[in-house]
Amino acid sequence: MSSDNSIYHSPAGAQAVMALYDNALAHWPIPFETRQIPTRYGETFVLTCGNPAGAPLVLLHGAGTNSAIWAGDVAEYGRQHRVYAIDLLGEPGKSAPNRPAWDSPAYGDWLAEVLAALDLVQVTLLGISQGGWTALQLAVSRPGRVARLVLLCPGGIVPDRLSFVLRAVPLSLLGSWGTRRLVRLLYGDQPVPEGVEEILVVVTRSFKARMGVLPLFSDAELQQLTMPTLLLAGTKDALRDSARIAARLAQHLPQLTVTLLPGAGHALVDPAGEVLDFLAATAEVVTGCFYQPPGSAWLAA
Repeated sequence: MSSDNSIYHSPAGAQAVMALYDNALAHWPIPFETRQIPTRYGETFVLTCGNPAGAPLVLLHGAGTNSAIWAGDVAEYGRQHRVYAIDLLGEPGKSAPNRPAWDSPAYGDWLAEVLAALDLVQVTLLGISQGGWTALQLAVSRPGRVARLVLLCPGGIVPDRLSFVLRAVPLSLLGSWGTRRLVRLLYGDQPVPEGVEEILVVVTRSFKARMGVLPLFSDAELQQLTMPTLLLAGTKDALRDSARIAARLAQHLPQLTVTLLPGAGHALVDPAGEVLDFLAATAEVVTGCFYQPPGSAWLAA
């Protein structure tokens, strides 16, 4: 992790968040390796695990989290796929605290650099919320780099609900009680996994969340998404209207699969089953060789 603690309220807060992350990695369910990849936007933390012969599956977490969120599903993904969990820039993970402008191509360019360093020519991207928006940034600018796209409650398709902002901001200022109420709001009717509330209390107390809204993608940009795409979202997402997201994507994406989970909120519990069903059904699109051996002359687009 960078020594720059500007995205935390204090050095002690940064240490508390990293202690939680390191504990999650110490209990990672399958063998893994990590590396820090230099990019023009700062160092990027990548955790690699799973089937070495499997098609590459890139995981992108959401805002206010890090790659530890995949611990519950990664063993299932790793049976058939080589998994690359990437920490987003400027979030409470082990990548650089840099926060490039959202209304620029920076995040797509950054992700392309990371994939080039990993010698990955074409991948399946799985992103949740802001991670879904980041996946879309790469997919609309470099559609040939993305074999399949899995979007969990993605940003950038429809505006966020103002009602959520009006509830979430005051709750975030009310200490642990408010954070626990916010967690309940994010999960909808789903049970909150054990330990999530305690982790979010520490993160909310320690981390300076990024303010602002994710820019919406234009119709022309969405029309670049001709690859098989899964939208997975909850019917009780307090942050975004999942039915409106599905309707807008259906207007522009020719190979869209939509699964709306009854009662699920913005934070999805155990989505691996639906994701793996989609990946199995579309496996024929990744039967080619999309891995370039280290030392190749291939460059990022």
